[in-house]
Amino acid sequence: MANNLSLFLLFTLLVTFTGCGSHRDLDAAWRKARPLGQDIKTYRPPRDPSQVDGESTGIKEPTGVITLRQTLAQALLKNPGLAAFSWEIRAGEARTLQAGLLPNPELEAELEQFGGTNQYTAFDGAQTTIMLSQLIPLAGKISKRVKTASLERDLAGWDYEIKRLDVLTETTKAFVAVLAAQEQLALSDELVHLSEQVLDTVSKRVKAGKVSPLQQTKAEVVLSTGRIQLGGAKRNLKAARNRLAAAWNSTSPAFEKVEGRLDTIKPIPSADQLAGLVSQNPDIVRWITEIELRGAALELEKAMVFPDPTVSAGMQRFEESSESGFAVGISIPLPLFDRNQGGVLEAHYKQVQAVKWRRDAEVRARTAFVKAYQDLSFFYMEATALKSDVLPAAQSAFDAASEGYRYGKFGYLDVLDAQRTLFETKGHSIEAMLAYHQAVADVERLIGAGLDSVGKNQESEEE
Repeated sequence: MANNLSLFLLFTLLVTFTGCGSHRDLDAAWRKARPLGQDIKTYRPPRDPSQVDGESTGIKEPTGVITLRQTLAQALLKNPGLAAFSWEIRAGEARTLQAGLLPNPELEAELEQFGGTNQYTAFDGAQTTIMLSQLIPLAGKISKRVKTASLERDLAGWDYEIKRLDVLTETTKAFVAVLAAQEQLALSDELVHLSEQVLDTVSKRVKAGKVSPLQQTKAEVVLSTGRIQLGGAKRNLKAARNRLAAAWNSTSPAFEKVEGRLDTIKPIPSADQLAGLVSQNPDIVRWITEIELRGAALELEKAMVFPDPTVSAGMQRFEESSESGFAVGISIPLPLFDRNQGGVLEAHYKQVQAVKWRRDAEVRARTAFVKAYQDLSFFYMEATALKSDVLPAAQSAFDAASEGYRYGKFGYLDVLDAQRTLFETKGHSIEAMLAYHQAVADVERLIGAGLDSVGKNQESEEE
């Protein structure tokens, strides 16, 4: 009899441990990276929570001259917001593990018919019962919970991917903003240097009695204005550097400057070539998983309609006769009132809601793409025209006016006007190129791929 009880206990334990969740494909949520920046390593938290405090990304604060790729590598490894999203995936893995576990068995012991009167005064007439109970989930509840938890984990992976693209985009835009601020600072410095040269030339002509002293006063005003602009350019560059460093969780940028070509302007693919890629935008694709999750949640709520029985088995011992026997039982909730009607109905509503949200996300993404592509086209044409036509003409006009002024062919106002036109054109060109590169980043965020790769893919298809 004791052997039978031992077999029962062993069977129950085997059933319990069989229900333990295993490490399924825990890396599945990390495999959906869009082409944009997928070759750059991103932060992935350790599975062992004890390693969190001592973890290190193995990458130091950048110094010296840094490139865009180095900047993106810093941001993807050390951005605190992206790291926070990655931990939600780990939490999803833990929920998936927990969802696959059976409920724990319960051990119950009862001692009856003792401490009373007559033959029940002591323990001679006592009755001892030891029972082991186990809740048995029916209707595939455990597998449905595991599926729901796995989809929640995968959804966290999509949200992580959305944040990864956001970090890439914002860091790229911050990088080109620093690059533009450096160009503006160089331009302001050039303006001050040129104004000093013009003032020197005017001063010599005033001393020679060839021009009025009023022209020297005007030249001094231009120089003072240029120095004020130079101070503003320095402040703007400092602010841009701080914004860029914030991408990798730094408040004190240690890099010297960023390296890149702001005047690099490449032809853009047509809107038709890019529009089809919007469908791979994770803001849209995540809703496929969301709808699947809502469906799994609905199936789980339907399974909750079926009550889960609790089976129990054990032994009884009668001290009076020194005999023992088995005891078995089963407990089944009666679904008379609560049949999970509200849970099923709510899950169904949320499934319909997810379909609507997906459509909304698609409309918003495509609308944003139309606007971003229009901006990109405009800034591309503007930057190209300024670089190819307007800027060379302004430079030529200033050179001619400066040379003519030295020989008395032009007045100072002609030089001043040409100088103002040249530097306004250069400043406008820097702003246009900055807007162009930031528009490129916005379009790439919406299609989840680089424009260069789109152009190469199109060329290879044509070949």
